[in-house]
Amino acid sequence: MFSVSPYCIMHYLYSGSQHRRLSQLHWIIFQNNQTTAAQGQYTGWAMCVGTVTSSRQLLSLCVSRKAISKSGLHQLPCQPSTSLNRSDPEADVRSTLDWTESAVCGDHIWFETSVSGDYCYVGEQHCIARALQKSISRRKCAACKIVAHTICIEQLEKVSSLAHAIKSSLLFLSLFQINFRCKPSFRESGSRNIREPIGVRHHWVHRRRQEGKCKQCGKGFQQKFAFHSKEIVAISCSWCQQAYHNKVSCFMLQQIEEACPIGAHAALIVPPTWIIRVRRHQSSMKSSKKKKRTSFKRKSSKKGAEDGRQWRPFLIRPIPAPLMKPLLVFVNPKSGGNQGNKILQSFMWYLNPRQVFDLSQGGPKEGLELYRKVHNLRIMACGGDGTVGWILSCLDELAINPQPPVAVLPLGTGNDLARTLNWGGGYTDEPLSKILSHVEDGTVVQLDRWNLQVDPNHSAGVEPDEQQTDKLLLDVFNNYFSLGFDAHVTLEFHESREANPEKFNSRFRNKMFYAGTAFSDFLMGSSKDLSKHIKLVCDGTDLTSKVQDLKLQCLVFLNIPRYCAGTTPWGTPGEHHDFEPQRHDDGFIEVIGFTMTSLATLQVGGHGERLNQCREVTLTTTKPLPVQVDGEPCRLAPSVIHISLRNQANMVQKTKRPTSLPHLNDQQPVPERLRIRVSRISMADYEALHYDKDKLRQASIPLGLIVVSGDSDLETCREHIQRLQSVRGEEAAKPKSLSSQRLSPKWCFLDSTTADRFYRIDRAQEHLNYVSEISQEEIFILDPELVVMMTIGTSPSAMPDLVNSASSLVNTLHVHFLAGCIHRSNTTAADFKPRLRSVRMHTSQERGHKLQELHQQGADLTALDFSGCSLLHHAVATGSKEMVRYLLDNGNCRLLDLHEGGETVLHLAASLCHRTICHYLVEAGASLMKTDLQGETPKNRAEKAQDSELAAYLENRQHYQMIQREDQETAV
Repeated sequence: MFSVSPYCIMHYLYSGSQHRRLSQLHWIIFQNNQTTAAQGQYTGWAMCVGTVTSSRQLLSLCVSRKAISKSGLHQLPCQPSTSLNRSDPEADVRSTLDWTESAVCGDHIWFETSVSGDYCYVGEQHCIARALQKSISRRKCAACKIVAHTICIEQLEKVSSLAHAIKSSLLFLSLFQINFRCKPSFRESGSRNIREPIGVRHHWVHRRRQEGKCKQCGKGFQQKFAFHSKEIVAISCSWCQQAYHNKVSCFMLQQIEEACPIGAHAALIVPPTWIIRVRRHQSSMKSSKKKKRTSFKRKSSKKGAEDGRQWRPFLIRPIPAPLMKPLLVFVNPKSGGNQGNKILQSFMWYLNPRQVFDLSQGGPKEGLELYRKVHNLRIMACGGDGTVGWILSCLDELAINPQPPVAVLPLGTGNDLARTLNWGGGYTDEPLSKILSHVEDGTVVQLDRWNLQVDPNHSAGVEPDEQQTDKLLLDVFNNYFSLGFDAHVTLEFHESREANPEKFNSRFRNKMFYAGTAFSDFLMGSSKDLSKHIKLVCDGTDLTSKVQDLKLQCLVFLNIPRYCAGTTPWGTPGEHHDFEPQRHDDGFIEVIGFTMTSLATLQVGGHGERLNQCREVTLTTTKPLPVQVDGEPCRLAPSVIHISLRNQANMVQKTKRPTSLPHLNDQQPVPERLRIRVSRISMADYEALHYDKDKLRQASIPLGLIVVSGDSDLETCREHIQRLQSVRGEEAAKPKSLSSQRLSPKWCFLDSTTADRFYRIDRAQEHLNYVSEISQEEIFILDPELVVMMTIGTSPSAMPDLVNSASSLVNTLHVHFLAGCIHRSNTTAADFKPRLRSVRMHTSQERGHKLQELHQQGADLTALDFSGCSLLHHAVATGSKEMVRYLLDNGNCRLLDLHEGGETVLHLAASLCHRTICHYLVEAGASLMKTDLQGETPKNRAEKAQDSELAAYLENRQHYQMIQREDQETAV
């Protein structure tokens, strides 16, 4: 078999088999006398990894224990063979981590995905779904990002057999049994010293699409003509996210043996070598079988000792390192709609999946108990303020010392604690990689936590009622404790939602219900007598008379500056010497009262009535009153409530980065003044192009120039941009252009410095970002109300010859003839063809020369005519390939998806069966998923025109775009 040399060795996958010797390898071997065509049959799903010059070298390579196919797991002890022979097929499709004794190292974590297309990871030739020609659901692994059909997952994880390959007489037939394992998340205890350092190997995965650039050659991975190609273009590591081209010059065999640096977040990632799976001692099991005659006392004592030890199948053995800050992530999947599930999967990709916990699977206690001895541990709570309180309560219960600091990734609405710690009021689209960097660099601060002790007030003489309770839902609060008007509104909402949960599945409807309940409560005056039924004593001072004089309808005991989704009810008492500015770590609680007037002004910057700053409170109620503790409402029976300081929790506060950070490479000081261009982007362009930075820059509209100091934050830049708008206000009487349209009040800054995309910056966090962090010469802002419809009559005045030039070009193309027929509602694609014959009489060369001439004279290629039709529409209608190519090369990418009468240029080209032009448009980035007024895609248009080949091509490209969008959301 190995008699001819040299040999070209192609290997299918870089991770997998746990068997030794030749049976662990899946090689395709081509001798030098075979044709290129024979090799090309497999190059779409295999990779050339090198050549050898003799059969001895080939055999030596095959039996090497450190070969490619063990790169994913060879640093860890092999699993028992019993774990590989699973009888239950559903056991392979796991969507949660297995923390039991039977856990298998390298198990994938499969989540449902909507990704479509023909890109199942088992390969086109062995995909069962493709063979059946059926649409079958797919799963995506959260840890390594591969996608496979549900019925192909078993094929993906099978173990290959060399004997089967020999019987088949074709070595490559064993490839359909891939045994591709996920990145290992733990190791076996084995016989070696568990504290002996073990390196982490790369986990190499083949990618058919890859963002970024090759680490070796620095070139991108995108292919110009990869429409029907399914070949593997890159190899990337699931740990460090390094990626290489799928060729020998970029990725070499020796890289398989290199230790993995784990990537940019190595300080936060818990290495799989720290997490050890231990097994029960077999000796104790055997001895228990032999000793059958034992006394009952001995049995009970043994059982008690065993229960005290509480054996666990996993333990953590950290290796101390001064720069390590291991992160433990808890995600509440119910928070923020579907945000929680997506964030859970994303963190499993960036980190070790076994340091990410789903709170719906038993809460945070088990994870905290497991990691309690890890030095420098940090915790991230992904959810609302209630999720944070849950974790802090578990930390109190476990008495972990020192207590690890907790960071917050806010999901949903409200999130006053997250706002206080500068994490914002909710998660938008900031890359999780950047959030992880903020967690690592964040400052540890203290948060006061307060006890609530409730005793019944028997002297009130009120009869018990089923609707009231004599105890609170929570006996500790971190944010606030309140009673009166706000608690009544929250309680009404809570009770209505419990009675009719199906009516509260919309965030907008929930807000409308809140507003309606508040208005109804205001009219009924249900809280107007609050001051008559309470007695307030703060640090021994009786404030009851003051409460009654002010006729307060709401009383709040506030621990943090934020309240009610971001308002600041304490305000800034700078001129009042009786009170100090509010802090969350001073051991004092602020007591604030509200009338209906002060509540109404709260949302516009007002504050309540400052009553006291104290260390202890005694509150006595004489009737059942609605109260809430950190947003959890109830109707409390007459009680005596004692509020006292419980302890202080460690929290991670998001801080500004050093201003010199962007200039470390240049070793230059921050410039005193910066001249920065400001450009704005519409929401439509942002949603369509935010993963394509170059196209988004082209679509941006210049707004003006600002001059700021080099150490300015974005709040200062916002003031300059607003002044820039006020200067432009005097131009309102002139014909408006896109650059002169006023900014909407909802505009926000965009960070364009990340490698893969633009993302929005929360307005509440602008003071944390220096302008030098997100820009050197240009700032981009997102204006959600900007209307991008550039017509000839509203074009900027900077081009005085625009109208004449565009009109001349339109006349040259005879579009005055075409406009009438294209916009008729009853016109079909068949009606276009005879009328276009007269237009095609003009040679393409004449039209192309005229277009170039007018463009050089300053004509705007993005201009629209009176009917809203662009030059690209007319070029497509006339079938001029040269003009379409010129407009795509020199025009604005915004025109590709511009709707003219409800259709894009790709809709028009598909209706007219212009195959080459469709190819040009798709190549340039035209969307195949946009629909016209009838809900039809370009593929549907081609089907109506009875061009089956074009329809098949467009359908294939549509699947490609959908897959690409899915991959971009979790790009390597």
